[in-house]
Amino acid sequence: MMLSGISAYLSGKKKTVSETSGFLVKRGLWLIIVEILVMTLILSFDFKYKIIILNILWALGTSMLILGLLVRFLPVKSIFIVGIVLVFGHNLLDFVKVIPDSPLDIFLSIFLTGAGKFIPRGDGGTIGIFYVILPWTGIMLSGYGLGQIYDKNIDVLKRKKLLLMLGIGGTFLFLILRLLNGYGDPSLWVPQKEEWRTVLSFFNVTKYPPSLLFTLMTLGPILILLAFTDSTNNKFTKFVSVYGKVPFFYFIIHFLLIHITSAIVVLLSGYTWEQATDEKLFFKFRPEDFGFELGWVYLIWISIVLVMYFPCKWFGKYKSGNKKWWLSYL
Repeated sequence: MMLSGISAYLSGKKKTVSETSGFLVKRGLWLIIVEILVMTLILSFDFKYKIIILNILWALGTSMLILGLLVRFLPVKSIFIVGIVLVFGHNLLDFVKVIPDSPLDIFLSIFLTGAGKFIPRGDGGTIGIFYVILPWTGIMLSGYGLGQIYDKNIDVLKRKKLLLMLGIGGTFLFLILRLLNGYGDPSLWVPQKEEWRTVLSFFNVTKYPPSLLFTLMTLGPILILLAFTDSTNNKFTKFVSVYGKVPFFYFIIHFLLIHITSAIVVLLSGYTWEQATDEKLFFKFRPEDFGFELGWVYLIWISIVLVMYFPCKWFGKYKSGNKKWWLSYL
C-alpha cells in the first residue's frame, strides 16, 4: 500500500495533474470491479456470487480512488499530512462505542473500524468487507508524500539517510507506544505465565483494520530495508523483481493456482464432489475438516511462488515489449 503511493507519485511526475487524477480514479474503479467479479469468483469458486468478497484489491482500489480525487485539489505535502493524520488518528475511534449494526456502526465498519463486516444484500446474498478503507488509504497517502524523496534532484545518500531515520523512528515509536499500552491498538498486551507468551502478546497487534502500532511495526523495518537496498542490483534482486514488475498479474494468477490445486487435492483425498462444493462452504473445495500441518503449508506456499516465476517472467517481457494502453491496468 505504501509502495503503491510512492509509485503513484513517481508516475504522476510524467503526467499533468488532470492525467494523474484521471488515471488513479480509473485504476481504482478497475481494481474494485476486479475484486467483485474476478477475485470473489477465484476465492469462492461460487458462480452464484452468494458472497461478494471485498478484500485487498478493494482497499487498494478505494484508496487509489480517494488519492485520485485529492491529487486534483491538494498539493503533495497536504496529501501527505492527510495520510499521517489518518494513520496516527484513526485509533481514537477505539474509544467510541456505537449501537451494533446501526447505520453509524456500518459506516464506521466500512471506512474506519471494521475487522470484517457481513452486510446482507437485497437478493439474499451478503457482502463481506474484510479490508476497511481509510486506515489503508492513510498509508497510501503517506507513501504518495514519501515519493518526493525519490525525485531525481534528491541525492541518493540523503534519501538513504532519511529512510533510515524514518524507519528507526517508526520502529522506536512502536516500542514506546506498545510499552505504554494505552493508544495505538485496540488489543492491549497482557503479561503471561511464560515469558515467550508475553512477547507474543506484545507483538500481537491488529491488522484488521491496520492499527497505528501495526503500521509502525511493519513499515518501520521496511523503511530501514529500503534504505539499505536502495540501488541494490544483484542476483537476488533480479530474481524478485520478476514478480515485482507484474504484481497485479502475480496476485490474480497465484490465487487461482492455489484454489485449483486445493480443489484437485481435496478430490484426490477422497471427498466427493458434493462434499467439496457444499452450499454451506464459504470457499468451495475447502471442507472445514481439510488441511495440512503448518510445515506443509509453508512448503506448498514456497512451491506456488517458485512455479509463478515462469509465467511472471513471460508476462513481464510481453508487457515491456508492448505499449498497449490496457496493459497499464494489468
